[in-house]
Amino acid sequence: MIHTPVLQKEVLEILNPKPNENFVDCTIGKGGHAKLILEKTFPDGKVLGIDWDPRQIENLKNTFSDYKKRIILVSNNFANLKVILKENKFKNISGILVDLGFSSWHLEEGKRGFSFLKNEPLDMRYSPENPNTAEKILNYSSEIDIEKILRECGEEQFSEKIAKEIIEIRRVKPIKSTFQLVEIIKRATPAWYQHRKIHFATKTFQAIRIAVNDELNNLKKFLPASIEVLEPKGKLAIISFHSLEDKIIKNFLEENGKNGLIKILTKKPIQPAYCEVARNNRARSAKLRAAEKI
Repeated sequence: MIHTPVLQKEVLEILNPKPNENFVDCTIGKGGHAKLILEKTFPDGKVLGIDWDPRQIENLKNTFSDYKKRIILVSNNFANLKVILKENKFKNISGILVDLGFSSWHLEEGKRGFSFLKNEPLDMRYSPENPNTAEKILNYSSEIDIEKILRECGEEQFSEKIAKEIIEIRRVKPIKSTFQLVEIIKRATPAWYQHRKIHFATKTFQAIRIAVNDELNNLKKFLPASIEVLEPKGKLAIISFHSLEDKIIKNFLEENGKNGLIKILTKKPIQPAYCEVARNNRARSAKLRAAEKI
């Protein structure tokens, strides 16, 4: 089943895929955006779809059985974009899409500890080849490093108290499950914090996931490569869900706009309409920024 991708109408308007054009979906996930692009680029346009999680790529082989000749599926990290394109001899790129939100599949079926609502092992890796895990960070990092991760990657206001509680608990027994971590966060935060609209564990889980997968550094590696590989007038569209990601993207686009390499297409980030957020609550923090290569 194809899920409804975030900001699908807005993404298609910006990328404006035409028959026979080639596109790269750097975070193909469940394939929602990629399928829409394939429909617009009929008969000979191709999509190269990248996902770091090999299980996602396996799942997509059935989804795209009708498009076998027009889709290339690669399990890799989009930070390695230039290598991936070279290995697959993929050229003449009219547009690149990145959706930095992690797939609902990871929450619902991944069984890797992405969700604080399910009791699962603290893994949080997209790729099994990644040597880092959430369990390793929580049990072996210093209090200073854990506090920094929570503050910088999660913008967690109780980062110091949560980090301190993590250290105290792990002295008694290792932290291995998501529910253990939720209980630690609960103990470290005040009662009012636990009764807000956003779940009190959201920012800590987000921060650890970002750290495990080195998401911010991967984004920084990807951005210059994306402009380099696009054809002139090629479009770059990036959806982010986190203020740190959005800041990295905004600064990169502004800098390259001043250098004359790109034209920024979104003066302000495009955000989902109220009706989309009502249908899909996970879309609420999505921000779309886009540029065209000159």
